[in-house]
Amino acid sequence: MEENNNLVLKVTETLSKDVGHGIARIDPQSMSALEVGIGDIVEIEGIKKSIAKVMPIQSDLRGMSIIQIDGYTRESSGVTIGENVSVKKIECEKAKRVNLLKINAKTKDANEEEGIYISRLIDGLALLKGNKIRANLMGSLFYEFMVESTEPEGAVIVTHDTKIKIINSKEQGNFNLRVTYEDIGGLGNEMLKIREMIEWPLKHPNLFEKLGIDAPKGVLLHGAPGTGKTLIAKAIANETDSYFVSINGPEIIHKFYGESEAKLREIFDKAVKNAPSIIFIDEIDAIAPKREETKGDVEKRVVAQLLTLMDGIRDRGRVMVIGATNIPNSLDPALRRPGRFDREIQIGIPDVKCRMDILNIHTRGMPLGSDVDIKKLSELTGGFVGADLNALCREAAMITVRDAFQGQELSNEYQLNEIIFHLSIPMNNFMRALCQVEPSVIRDVIIEAPDVSWQDVGGLGEVKQYFKEIIEWPFQYREIYDYVKANVPKGILLYGAPGTGKTLLAKALANELGFNFLCVKSSELMSKWYGESEKNIRQIFKKAREAAPSIIFFDEIDCLMKARGTHNESSDVQDRITSQVLIEMDGVQEMRDVIVMGATNRIQVMDEALLRSGRFDIQIEVGKPDCPAREEIFKIHLEGRPLEKDLCFKELGENTAGLSGADIKHICDEAALLVAKQCVTEGLKLEEAVITTSLLKSIIDGQKWRYSNDKP
Repeated sequence: MEENNNLVLKVTETLSKDVGHGIARIDPQSMSALEVGIGDIVEIEGIKKSIAKVMPIQSDLRGMSIIQIDGYTRESSGVTIGENVSVKKIECEKAKRVNLLKINAKTKDANEEEGIYISRLIDGLALLKGNKIRANLMGSLFYEFMVESTEPEGAVIVTHDTKIKIINSKEQGNFNLRVTYEDIGGLGNEMLKIREMIEWPLKHPNLFEKLGIDAPKGVLLHGAPGTGKTLIAKAIANETDSYFVSINGPEIIHKFYGESEAKLREIFDKAVKNAPSIIFIDEIDAIAPKREETKGDVEKRVVAQLLTLMDGIRDRGRVMVIGATNIPNSLDPALRRPGRFDREIQIGIPDVKCRMDILNIHTRGMPLGSDVDIKKLSELTGGFVGADLNALCREAAMITVRDAFQGQELSNEYQLNEIIFHLSIPMNNFMRALCQVEPSVIRDVIIEAPDVSWQDVGGLGEVKQYFKEIIEWPFQYREIYDYVKANVPKGILLYGAPGTGKTLLAKALANELGFNFLCVKSSELMSKWYGESEKNIRQIFKKAREAAPSIIFFDEIDCLMKARGTHNESSDVQDRITSQVLIEMDGVQEMRDVIVMGATNRIQVMDEALLRSGRFDIQIEVGKPDCPAREEIFKIHLEGRPLEKDLCFKELGENTAGLSGADIKHICDEAALLVAKQCVTEGLKLEEAVITTSLLKSIIDGQKWRYSNDKP
């Protein structure tokens, strides 16, 4: 819609990569109407005015008369998401001098070197007096500034010749940085639910009166730690321009009678007076546990007071209560009914696409190397929540800084800034950081990161191909399999003689798919306390679902899940474990992207209920390798070792009939030890220290009794 040569557009959030860059994305038709091209400057007028560079909007959002701007531009324009702004083309002059007021200032005085460093970070940014801007540093760190003055006055653009003067804020130590919707990644569906429950009552309270219904009072956010519950509350408070009160659960509890309740009443009264307002109760389970299970009188009174206050909010719709917890089942049931917390929204563990969004947010201020593949990183970080991904980016940046400054003495801060400005973070540093950061959600569960590929598994070609067809392809070509409604098997049981590579196959499969690998040890599941073993099983399956896609691997599964009723009746713990696994695999709660694998060499002792379809659907016998497979296994285990030039792998394969892969590995290791012994005791030169066919044959002939069934 055009109005006085201006264009009226509806505001929506922008891409995470555009935050801090002063970009406004609009439809190409709107660009034609405004007679602007890519990179031209437009004035955006709401309650106030701001300026931004024009870029085209994504193709799926065209024809909707919207403008994408970040939280800083929205704040500078005095508008929020969903409101209209007037947009027109303006001309910009090159800035000669700009004074910036640092909002998140430290006590250190600003200097000329810092101004030079900041000018490089904001080079090309369009500025207007009174606007708020952001300079992205390494990682998720950034500076926030208010444009104090410009020379010349009016709309200007920063160039490499612009002199920047940094002025520290008088309010030292105020680090409450603005959080916007663009700072929250991977929660698209959850954010839509939250915004309709919170934004509408706060911004349009009359809507509910006209409909004749009560506005929602509260929303409970629950999910694993680090998924962004607190961040969501802060973003909503900023975007709705609401009065925000944060309550940390333990801070409410006082030792004197009535003080805890008085503190709560004071907070709610203050929120009502400053409406529209948001009361955010973090770790709400600390102050509102189940009254029938808690012994403390203080907690019971606090719960009762909180229930009364939430029921007694006079200005309904203008005061919203947001609770956050990672153990929702410990909350008092009276809080979880409609009229108090009207909706419960789970903030889950991010999947691959969501992790890519989160990584894009945390790396938008990082000088990434050309080899950095965000998509690959998102695939390698299964089970990581937002806080873990932030830690991963921070660790990669710290590794880069450590490598850059190793052995250097810096004389001044300008030299420091010069080095930082030219830093680049390569993909290798992210891979090094992955070794140091582990997913917090499954930290307390036995987890391994297998470094095994299909190339490390000798022979078993048919088994590997079968795995690819039934497991790898359904995840690689999910659209096809979803279309024909082909289901991935829930469980796979590998059985066969010891040492044939059953565990190795499971590890290789997890590594090739990029799945989290949870290796369950029977010794750590068994407990003398009644119900504890079943609880451990439930915990493992719960964590596997949260960290999906994942593989739960039970090695020597026959030790845990023998046929029920076949052991000592005085100790039924194994029966209970078997029953719990049966429930988890084929119970009410669906397992999605979770595969259960087991390995055994005694399939005949296992419970029949485990072997039926719907549990261990696929049962694969892993036999001893044939001659070509034995040759391949020898090549794998001898790779990288000093060998004679004409080593005959075919002869070795023919001489090891009946041996397993583990037996062949032992022979190769024994040969390497004998060669090393010759170097030490006989003074053999390193260039002469080689593993020969005759040496390997002598070991095979001399130790065949180890591998025969008729052992002495």
